Amino acid sequence: MDITCTRCGQTRAGFARPPFPGALGARAVREICQDCWGQWLKQQTMLINHYGLNVMDPQARSFLTKNLEAFLFKAGQGEDVDTTKQGTINW
Repeated sequence: MDITCTRCGQTRAGFARPPFPGALGARAVREICQDCWGQWLKQQTMLINHYGLNVMDPQARSFLTKNLEAFLFKAGQGEDVDTTKQGTINW
């Protein structure tokens, strides 16, 4: 199924099922193309590695969710990778 992606503005392949649980996953199915989701996965990996995040930590998951919303839906300010903070994160 093709959708017009709200992030890139292109009409591209969407998802058959949510790539993420909950309301954000349902929104991604409606609004985000697979290409932009792939770009988010690369960004997410970079954030996890750069800040040494433990994805089992609720604060780390919240941080990633905030960045997912900023990256895909342009909601709020996403975290740029700041090399002076390597291995730490300021909650």
